Amino acid sequence: MSDIKNYLDNNMDRFLNELIDLLKIPSISADSTYKEDTRRTAEMVREKLEAAGAENTELCETEGYPVVYGDKIIDPSLPTILVYGHYDVQPPDPLDLWDSPPFEPVIKDGKIYARGAADDKGQMYMHVKAFEYLNKESELPCNVKFIIEGEEEVGSVNLESFIKKNKEKLKADVILISDTSMLSLENPSITTGLKGLSYFEVEVTGPNRDLHSGVYGGAVANPINTLCKMIASLKDENNHISIPGFYDNVLEASEEERSKMAETPFDLDHYKSKLGIDEVEGEKGFSTIERTGIRPTLDVNGIWGGYTGEGAKTVLPSKAYAKISMRLVPNQSDKEITKLFKEHFEKIAPASVKVKVKPLHGGEPYVTPIDTLEYQAASEAIERSFGKTPIPVRAGGSIPIVALFEEVLQIKTILLGFGLDTDAIHSPNEHYGIDNFMKGTETIIHFYDTFSNLKK
Repeated sequence: MSDIKNYLDNNMDRFLNELIDLLKIPSISADSTYKEDTRRTAEMVREKLEAAGAENTELCETEGYPVVYGDKIIDPSLPTILVYGHYDVQPPDPLDLWDSPPFEPVIKDGKIYARGAADDKGQMYMHVKAFEYLNKESELPCNVKFIIEGEEEVGSVNLESFIKKNKEKLKADVILISDTSMLSLENPSITTGLKGLSYFEVEVTGPNRDLHSGVYGGAVANPINTLCKMIASLKDENNHISIPGFYDNVLEASEEERSKMAETPFDLDHYKSKLGIDEVEGEKGFSTIERTGIRPTLDVNGIWGGYTGEGAKTVLPSKAYAKISMRLVPNQSDKEITKLFKEHFEKIAPASVKVKVKPLHGGEPYVTPIDTLEYQAASEAIERSFGKTPIPVRAGGSIPIVALFEEVLQIKTILLGFGLDTDAIHSPNEHYGIDNFMKGTETIIHFYDTFSNLKK
Protein backbone atom coordinates (compact mmCIF):
# COMPACT_ATOMS: atom_id res chain seq x y z
CA MET A 1 0.00 0.00 0.00
CA SER A 2 1.11 3.57 -0.63
CA ASP A 3 2.24 5.92 2.13
CA ILE A 4 -0.80 5.90 4.43
CA LYS A 5 0.74 8.03 7.17
CA ASN A 6 1.80 10.71 4.70
CA TYR A 7 -1.74 10.91 3.29
CA LEU A 8 -3.27 11.10 6.76
CA ASP A 9 -0.82 13.74 7.97
CA ASN A 10 -1.37 15.90 4.88
CA ASN A 11 -5.15 15.74 5.27
CA MET A 12 -5.45 15.84 9.06
CA ASP A 13 -6.64 19.46 9.27
CA ARG A 14 -9.33 18.82 6.67
CA PHE A 15 -10.47 15.66 8.45
CA LEU A 16 -10.78 17.49 11.77
CA ASN A 17 -12.64 20.44 10.26
CA GLU A 18 -15.14 18.06 8.68
CA LEU A 19 -15.58 16.26 11.98
CA ILE A 20 -16.09 19.57 13.78
CA ASP A 21 -18.92 20.43 11.37
CA LEU A 22 -20.53 17.09 12.22
CA LEU A 23 -20.09 17.61 15.97
CA LYS A 24 -21.72 21.03 15.86
CA ILE A 25 -25.12 19.51 15.09
CA PRO A 26 -27.00 18.42 18.26
CA SER A 27 -28.29 15.05 17.03
CA ILE A 28 -29.87 14.08 20.37
CA SER A 29 -32.14 11.16 19.53
CA ALA A 30 -33.65 11.00 23.03
CA ASP A 31 -35.10 14.53 22.78
CA SER A 32 -37.69 15.26 20.07
CA THR A 33 -36.75 18.95 20.30
CA TYR A 34 -33.72 18.03 18.18
CA LYS A 35 -35.61 16.02 15.55
CA GLU A 36 -34.65 18.29 12.65
CA ASP A 37 -31.02 18.49 13.80
CA THR A 38 -30.81 14.70 13.98
CA ARG A 39 -32.17 14.32 10.44
CA ARG A 40 -29.77 17.02 9.25
CA THR A 41 -26.90 15.01 10.71
CA ALA A 42 -28.05 11.93 8.80
CA GLU A 43 -28.03 13.89 5.55
CA MET A 44 -24.54 15.24 6.28
CA VAL A 45 -23.24 11.71 6.92
CA ARG A 46 -24.76 10.58 3.60
CA GLU A 47 -23.06 13.48 1.80
CA LYS A 48 -19.69 12.66 3.41
CA LEU A 49 -19.98 9.00 2.40
CA GLU A 50 -20.76 9.97 -1.17
CA ALA A 51 -17.85 12.42 -1.24
CA ALA A 52 -15.56 9.63 0.01
CA GLY A 53 -16.53 7.42 -2.93
CA ALA A 54 -19.57 5.48 -1.76
CA GLU A 55 -22.28 4.61 -4.26
CA ASN A 56 -26.02 4.03 -3.83
CA THR A 57 -26.08 6.37 -0.85
CA GLU A 58 -29.51 6.94 0.66
CA LEU A 59 -31.46 7.71 3.79
CA CYS A 60 -33.44 4.56 4.54
CA GLU A 61 -36.55 5.67 6.40
CA THR A 62 -37.70 3.86 9.54
CA GLU A 63 -40.46 4.64 12.02
CA GLY A 64 -37.86 6.75 13.80
CA TYR A 65 -34.68 8.29 12.45
CA PRO A 66 -33.31 7.14 9.09
CA VAL A 67 -30.46 4.68 8.56
CA VAL A 68 -27.74 6.06 6.30
CA TYR A 69 -26.69 3.50 3.70
CA GLY A 70 -23.91 3.49 1.11
CA ASP A 71 -21.77 0.90 -0.60
CA LYS A 72 -18.95 0.23 -3.03
CA ILE A 73 -19.12 -3.14 -4.77
CA ILE A 74 -15.96 -3.54 -6.85
CA ASP A 75 -16.31 -7.29 -7.46
CA PRO A 76 -19.10 -9.52 -6.08
CA SER A 77 -16.62 -12.39 -5.79
CA LEU A 78 -14.46 -10.46 -3.30
CA PRO A 79 -15.08 -10.32 0.48
CA THR A 80 -17.51 -7.70 1.79
CA ILE A 81 -17.09 -5.64 4.97
CA LEU A 82 -20.20 -4.13 6.56
CA VAL A 83 -19.37 -1.02 8.61
CA TYR A 84 -21.77 0.02 11.37
CA GLY A 85 -21.83 3.25 13.35
CA HIS A 86 -24.29 5.77 14.74
CA TYR A 87 -24.76 9.50 14.26
CA ASP A 88 -26.97 10.20 17.29
CA VAL A 89 -25.55 11.36 20.61
CA GLN A 90 -26.43 11.38 24.30
CA PRO A 91 -28.07 14.43 25.89
CA PRO A 92 -25.32 16.78 27.13
CA ASP A 93 -26.77 17.43 30.61
CA PRO A 94 -25.70 18.71 33.07
CA LEU A 95 -24.64 21.67 30.96
CA ASP A 96 -23.07 23.62 33.82
CA LEU A 97 -20.35 20.96 34.20
CA TRP A 98 -18.99 21.46 30.68
CA ASP A 99 -15.87 23.58 30.36
CA SER A 100 -16.99 24.59 26.86
CA PRO A 101 -20.42 24.29 25.17
CA PRO A 102 -21.06 20.65 24.14
CA PHE A 103 -21.92 21.52 20.54
CA GLU A 104 -19.19 24.10 20.01
CA PRO A 105 -16.18 21.77 19.50
CA VAL A 106 -12.87 22.85 20.99
CA ILE A 107 -9.43 21.35 20.34
CA LYS A 108 -7.03 21.50 23.26
CA ASP A 109 -4.20 19.34 24.58
CA GLY A 110 -4.40 17.13 21.51
CA LYS A 111 -8.08 16.28 22.02
CA ILE A 112 -11.35 17.41 20.49
CA TYR A 113 -14.01 18.27 23.10
CA ALA A 114 -17.68 17.96 22.15
CA ARG A 115 -20.69 15.74 22.70
CA GLY A 116 -20.28 12.80 20.33
CA ALA A 117 -16.53 13.32 19.85
CA ALA A 118 -15.79 9.72 20.88
CA ASP A 119 -19.31 8.24 20.99
CA ASP A 120 -19.68 7.79 18.13
CA LYS A 121 -19.22 10.55 15.56
CA GLY A 122 -15.44 10.69 15.93
CA GLN A 123 -15.01 6.94 15.75
CA MET A 124 -17.59 6.52 12.99
CA TYR A 125 -15.92 9.21 10.91
CA MET A 126 -12.59 7.34 10.98
CA HIS A 127 -14.28 4.76 8.74
CA VAL A 128 -15.40 7.41 6.27
CA LYS A 129 -11.85 8.75 6.02
CA ALA A 130 -10.27 5.29 5.77
CA PHE A 131 -12.70 4.50 2.95
CA GLU A 132 -11.85 7.81 1.29
CA TYR A 133 -8.14 6.96 1.31
CA LEU A 134 -8.67 3.50 -0.20
CA ASN A 135 -10.82 4.96 -2.97
CA LYS A 136 -8.60 7.91 -3.83
CA GLU A 137 -5.48 5.75 -3.85
CA SER A 138 -7.29 3.00 -5.84
CA GLU A 139 -6.38 0.47 -3.16
CA LEU A 140 -9.81 -0.75 -2.02
CA PRO A 141 -9.24 -4.54 -1.81
CA CYS A 142 -12.82 -5.63 -1.14
CA ASN A 143 -16.44 -4.57 -1.21
CA VAL A 144 -17.77 -2.34 1.54
CA LYS A 145 -21.21 -1.42 2.83
CA PHE A 146 -22.12 1.20 5.42
CA ILE A 147 -25.10 1.44 7.77
CA ILE A 148 -24.99 4.44 10.09
CA GLU A 149 -28.07 4.69 12.33
CA GLY A 150 -29.57 7.47 14.40
CA GLU A 151 -31.12 5.63 17.34
CA GLU A 152 -28.30 3.75 19.07
CA GLU A 153 -28.49 5.96 22.13
CA VAL A 154 -32.18 5.11 22.58
CA GLY A 155 -31.85 1.36 22.07
CA SER A 156 -31.80 1.01 18.25
CA VAL A 157 -35.56 0.49 18.44
CA ASN A 158 -36.12 0.39 14.67
CA LEU A 159 -32.91 -1.27 13.53
CA GLU A 160 -34.11 -4.87 13.93
CA SER A 161 -36.94 -4.42 11.46
CA PHE A 162 -34.59 -2.62 9.05
CA ILE A 163 -32.05 -5.45 9.18
CA LYS A 164 -34.67 -8.15 8.73
CA LYS A 165 -36.18 -6.34 5.74
CA ASN A 166 -32.75 -5.84 4.13
CA LYS A 167 -30.93 -9.11 4.80
CA GLU A 168 -29.84 -9.49 1.17
CA LYS A 169 -28.81 -5.84 0.88
CA LEU A 170 -26.66 -6.15 4.01
CA LYS A 171 -25.09 -9.48 3.11
CA ALA A 172 -21.41 -9.41 4.08
CA ASP A 173 -18.53 -11.46 5.48
CA VAL A 174 -17.83 -9.45 8.63
CA ILE A 175 -19.22 -6.45 10.51
CA LEU A 176 -16.75 -3.79 11.61
CA ILE A 177 -17.66 -1.42 14.45
CA SER A 178 -15.68 1.33 16.18
CA ASP A 179 -17.78 2.26 19.21
CA THR A 180 -15.63 0.85 22.01
CA SER A 181 -12.40 1.74 23.77
CA MET A 182 -8.90 0.32 24.07
CA LEU A 183 -6.60 0.15 27.06
CA SER A 184 -4.27 2.87 25.79
CA LEU A 185 -2.24 3.90 22.76
CA GLU A 186 0.73 2.22 24.45
CA ASN A 187 -1.22 -0.99 25.14
CA PRO A 188 -3.67 -1.47 22.26
CA SER A 189 -6.51 -3.91 22.79
CA ILE A 190 -9.50 -5.42 21.01
CA THR A 191 -12.87 -5.67 22.71
CA THR A 192 -13.98 -9.30 22.61
CA GLY A 193 -17.11 -9.08 24.73
CA LEU A 194 -19.97 -6.70 25.42
CA LYS A 195 -22.48 -6.78 28.19
CA GLY A 196 -26.20 -7.01 27.57
CA LEU A 197 -28.60 -4.42 28.93
CA SER A 198 -31.92 -4.32 30.73
CA TYR A 199 -33.15 -0.79 31.40
CA PHE A 200 -36.22 0.42 33.32
CA GLU A 201 -38.03 3.44 34.61
CA VAL A 202 -39.84 2.87 37.91
CA GLU A 203 -42.59 4.98 39.46
CA VAL A 204 -43.63 4.87 43.10
CA THR A 205 -46.90 6.60 44.07
CA GLY A 206 -48.08 7.34 47.60
CA PRO A 207 -50.87 9.84 48.29
CA ASN A 208 -53.00 11.19 45.44
CA ARG A 209 -51.35 14.63 45.65
CA ASP A 210 -48.35 16.39 47.18
CA LEU A 211 -48.95 16.92 50.90
CA HIS A 212 -47.74 19.33 53.60
CA SER A 213 -44.80 17.50 55.18
CA GLY A 214 -45.58 18.90 58.62
CA VAL A 215 -49.26 17.99 58.61
CA TYR A 216 -48.86 14.55 57.05
CA GLY A 217 -45.22 13.61 57.66
CA GLY A 218 -44.80 10.48 59.73
CA ALA A 219 -48.37 9.33 59.00
CA VAL A 220 -48.28 8.76 55.21
CA ALA A 221 -45.65 6.91 53.18
CA ASN A 222 -43.16 9.20 51.46
CA PRO A 223 -42.59 7.74 47.94
CA ILE A 224 -39.01 9.03 47.80
CA ASN A 225 -38.10 7.40 51.12
CA THR A 226 -39.81 4.19 50.04
CA LEU A 227 -38.12 4.18 46.62
CA CYS A 228 -34.70 4.65 48.22
CA LYS A 229 -35.31 1.71 50.58
CA MET A 230 -36.46 -0.48 47.69
CA ILE A 231 -33.41 0.40 45.60
CA ALA A 232 -31.05 -0.16 48.54
CA SER A 233 -32.47 -3.66 48.99
CA LEU A 234 -31.50 -4.65 45.45
CA LYS A 235 -27.91 -5.33 46.63
CA ASP A 236 -26.61 -6.98 49.78
CA GLU A 237 -23.62 -6.03 51.93
CA ASN A 238 -21.27 -7.69 49.42
CA ASN A 239 -22.74 -5.74 46.49
CA HIS A 240 -24.28 -8.96 45.26
CA ILE A 241 -27.55 -8.34 43.40
CA SER A 242 -30.38 -9.75 45.49
CA ILE A 243 -33.05 -10.33 42.82
CA PRO A 244 -34.02 -14.03 43.06
CA GLY A 245 -32.78 -15.99 40.04
CA PHE A 246 -30.62 -13.11 38.75
CA TYR A 247 -27.39 -15.16 38.66
CA ASP A 248 -28.92 -18.51 37.66
CA ASN A 249 -27.66 -18.45 34.05
CA VAL A 250 -24.47 -16.41 34.47
CA LEU A 251 -21.59 -18.02 32.57
CA GLU A 252 -18.80 -17.97 35.14
CA ALA A 253 -15.31 -17.19 33.88
CA SER A 254 -12.77 -19.97 34.32
CA GLU A 255 -9.76 -19.56 36.58
CA GLU A 256 -7.58 -19.58 33.46
CA GLU A 257 -9.51 -16.68 31.96
CA ARG A 258 -9.39 -14.76 35.23
CA SER A 259 -5.64 -15.32 35.41
CA LYS A 260 -5.20 -13.89 31.92
CA MET A 261 -7.36 -10.90 32.82
CA ALA A 262 -5.11 -10.26 35.82
CA GLU A 263 -2.18 -9.81 33.41
CA THR A 264 -3.87 -6.84 31.75
CA PRO A 265 -1.88 -3.62 32.35
CA PHE A 266 -3.92 -1.81 34.99
CA ASP A 267 -2.87 0.74 37.59
CA LEU A 268 -5.55 0.93 40.28
CA ASP A 269 -4.11 4.07 41.86
CA HIS A 270 -4.08 5.83 38.48
CA TYR A 271 -7.66 4.64 37.86
CA LYS A 272 -8.83 6.13 41.18
CA SER A 273 -6.88 9.32 40.63
CA LYS A 274 -8.42 9.90 37.19
CA LEU A 275 -11.91 9.48 38.66
CA GLY A 276 -11.21 11.60 41.73
CA ILE A 277 -12.17 8.82 44.16
CA ASP A 278 -10.41 7.45 47.22
CA GLU A 279 -11.56 3.86 46.85
CA VAL A 280 -13.26 1.54 44.37
CA GLU A 281 -16.39 -0.42 45.20
CA GLY A 282 -18.10 -3.46 43.73
CA GLU A 283 -19.01 -7.10 44.05
CA LYS A 284 -16.91 -8.81 46.71
CA GLY A 285 -14.40 -11.37 45.48
CA PHE A 286 -13.72 -9.76 42.09
CA SER A 287 -11.15 -7.27 40.82
CA THR A 288 -12.05 -3.95 39.19
CA ILE A 289 -11.34 -5.36 35.72
CA GLU A 290 -13.49 -8.39 36.43
CA ARG A 291 -16.33 -6.28 37.82
CA THR A 292 -16.48 -4.18 34.67
CA GLY A 293 -15.78 -6.99 32.21
CA ILE A 294 -17.26 -10.32 33.30
CA ARG A 295 -19.72 -9.61 36.12
CA PRO A 296 -23.33 -8.37 35.83
CA THR A 297 -24.15 -5.05 37.46
CA LEU A 298 -27.12 -2.95 38.62
CA ASP A 299 -27.04 0.84 38.80
CA VAL A 300 -29.43 3.73 39.33
CA ASN A 301 -29.01 6.14 36.40
CA GLY A 302 -31.32 8.83 37.67
CA ILE A 303 -33.69 9.51 40.58
CA TRP A 304 -36.15 12.32 41.14
CA GLY A 305 -39.35 13.47 42.82
CA GLY A 306 -40.77 16.17 45.03
CA TYR A 307 -39.42 19.71 45.04
CA THR A 308 -35.94 20.27 43.55
CA GLY A 309 -36.03 24.02 42.86
CA GLU A 310 -34.21 26.78 44.69
CA GLY A 311 -34.98 27.30 48.34
CA ALA A 312 -37.37 25.27 50.51
CA LYS A 313 -40.78 23.82 49.86
CA THR A 314 -41.90 21.45 52.58
CA VAL A 315 -43.85 18.83 50.67
CA LEU A 316 -44.39 15.14 51.06
CA PRO A 317 -44.42 14.21 47.35
CA SER A 318 -47.06 12.12 45.66
CA LYS A 319 -44.60 10.38 43.34
CA ALA A 320 -40.95 9.38 43.01
CA TYR A 321 -39.12 8.01 39.98
CA ALA A 322 -35.87 6.31 39.09
CA LYS A 323 -34.14 4.93 36.02
CA ILE A 324 -32.34 1.66 36.67
CA SER A 325 -30.04 -0.31 34.36
CA MET A 326 -28.57 -3.78 34.62
CA ARG A 327 -25.58 -4.86 32.54
CA LEU A 328 -25.73 -8.53 31.67
CA VAL A 329 -23.08 -11.15 30.90
CA PRO A 330 -23.10 -14.22 28.61
CA ASN A 331 -26.03 -16.62 29.08
CA GLN A 332 -28.18 -13.97 30.77
CA SER A 333 -31.23 -13.07 28.70
CA ASP A 334 -32.51 -9.51 28.55
CA LYS A 335 -36.11 -10.76 28.38
CA GLU A 336 -35.64 -13.08 31.38
CA ILE A 337 -33.91 -10.44 33.51
CA THR A 338 -36.59 -7.90 32.62
CA LYS A 339 -39.23 -10.34 33.87
CA LEU A 340 -37.32 -11.13 37.07
CA PHE A 341 -36.72 -7.47 37.91
CA LYS A 342 -40.33 -6.43 37.31
CA GLU A 343 -41.72 -9.25 39.43
CA HIS A 344 -39.24 -8.63 42.25
CA PHE A 345 -39.61 -4.85 42.36
CA GLU A 346 -43.39 -5.08 42.47
CA LYS A 347 -43.18 -7.75 45.16
CA ILE A 348 -40.96 -5.74 47.55
CA ALA A 349 -43.20 -2.64 47.40
CA PRO A 350 -45.01 -2.05 50.71
CA ALA A 351 -48.81 -1.80 50.70
CA SER A 352 -48.54 1.94 51.43
CA VAL A 353 -47.47 2.72 47.85
CA LYS A 354 -48.25 1.66 44.29
CA VAL A 355 -45.46 0.74 41.88
CA LYS A 356 -45.16 0.84 38.08
CA VAL A 357 -42.20 -0.75 36.27
CA LYS A 358 -41.71 0.38 32.69
CA PRO A 359 -39.07 -1.45 30.57
CA LEU A 360 -37.34 1.09 28.28
CA HIS A 361 -34.90 -0.93 26.19
CA GLY A 362 -32.41 -3.77 26.35
CA GLY A 363 -30.08 -6.06 24.47
CA GLU A 364 -28.25 -9.33 24.68
CA PRO A 365 -24.58 -9.82 25.69
CA TYR A 366 -22.05 -10.75 23.02
CA VAL A 367 -18.64 -12.48 22.91
CA THR A 368 -16.29 -12.58 19.91
CA PRO A 369 -14.02 -15.64 19.79
CA ILE A 370 -10.31 -14.84 19.44
CA ASP A 371 -9.52 -17.89 17.29
CA THR A 372 -11.34 -16.66 14.18
CA LEU A 373 -10.07 -15.29 10.89
CA GLU A 374 -11.86 -12.02 11.62
CA TYR A 375 -10.05 -11.55 14.93
CA GLN A 376 -6.73 -12.50 13.36
CA ALA A 377 -7.23 -9.81 10.71
CA ALA A 378 -7.96 -7.19 13.39
CA SER A 379 -4.95 -8.28 15.44
CA GLU A 380 -2.63 -8.06 12.43
CA ALA A 381 -4.02 -4.64 11.50
CA ILE A 382 -3.25 -3.28 14.97
CA GLU A 383 0.22 -4.82 14.91
CA ARG A 384 0.92 -2.99 11.63
CA SER A 385 -0.19 0.42 12.94
CA PHE A 386 0.81 0.19 16.62
CA GLY A 387 3.76 -2.19 16.39
CA LYS A 388 2.28 -4.33 19.20
CA THR A 389 0.05 -7.36 19.50
CA PRO A 390 -3.32 -6.25 20.92
CA ILE A 391 -4.69 -7.55 24.21
CA PRO A 392 -8.18 -9.10 24.08
CA VAL A 393 -10.47 -7.51 26.69
CA ARG A 394 -14.11 -7.65 27.70
CA ALA A 395 -15.97 -4.34 27.98
CA GLY A 396 -18.61 -3.20 30.43
CA GLY A 397 -20.63 -1.31 27.84
CA SER A 398 -23.46 -2.53 25.66
CA ILE A 399 -24.14 -2.33 21.93
CA PRO A 400 -27.44 -4.21 21.74
CA ILE A 401 -27.45 -4.59 17.97
CA VAL A 402 -24.25 -6.70 17.90
CA ALA A 403 -26.02 -9.87 19.06
CA LEU A 404 -28.88 -8.99 16.70
CA PHE A 405 -26.49 -8.76 13.74
CA GLU A 406 -25.20 -12.27 14.37
CA GLU A 407 -28.69 -13.66 14.87
CA VAL A 408 -30.15 -12.15 11.69
CA LEU A 409 -27.18 -11.84 9.33
CA GLN A 410 -25.23 -14.87 10.62
CA ILE A 411 -21.86 -13.10 10.59
CA LYS A 412 -19.31 -12.13 13.22
CA THR A 413 -18.60 -8.62 14.47
CA ILE A 414 -15.17 -7.13 15.13
CA LEU A 415 -15.18 -4.35 17.73
CA LEU A 416 -12.25 -2.24 16.62
CA GLY A 417 -12.60 0.75 18.93
CA PHE A 418 -10.00 3.43 19.65
CA GLY A 419 -11.54 5.43 22.47
CA LEU A 420 -10.14 5.54 25.99
CA ASP A 421 -11.93 5.00 29.30
CA THR A 422 -11.03 8.60 30.14
CA ASP A 423 -12.92 10.05 27.14
CA ALA A 424 -15.91 10.94 29.37
CA ILE A 425 -18.51 9.52 27.02
CA HIS A 426 -22.07 10.11 28.27
CA SER A 427 -20.57 12.72 30.62
CA PRO A 428 -19.68 16.42 30.55
CA ASN A 429 -16.47 17.29 28.67
CA GLU A 430 -16.56 14.26 26.37
CA HIS A 431 -13.45 14.23 24.20
CA TYR A 432 -11.50 12.16 21.70
CA GLY A 433 -7.75 12.19 21.12
CA ILE A 434 -6.56 13.37 17.72
CA ASP A 435 -3.84 10.69 17.86
CA ASN A 436 -6.54 8.09 18.48
CA PHE A 437 -8.52 9.37 15.51
CA MET A 438 -5.54 9.24 13.16
CA LYS A 439 -4.17 5.93 14.45
CA GLY A 440 -7.65 4.43 14.28
CA THR A 441 -8.07 5.54 10.67
CA GLU A 442 -4.73 3.96 9.79
CA THR A 443 -5.65 0.70 11.51
CA ILE A 444 -8.99 0.48 9.70
CA ILE A 445 -7.17 0.84 6.38
CA HIS A 446 -4.90 -2.05 7.37
CA PHE A 447 -7.91 -4.15 8.41
CA TYR A 448 -9.37 -3.95 4.91
CA ASP A 449 -6.08 -5.32 3.58
CA THR A 450 -5.45 -8.02 6.21
CA PHE A 451 -9.04 -9.29 6.13
CA SER A 452 -9.13 -9.42 2.34
CA ASN A 453 -5.85 -11.33 2.18
CA LEU A 454 -6.93 -13.87 4.82
CA LYS A 455 -10.24 -14.47 3.01
CA LYS A 456 -8.53 -15.30 -0.30
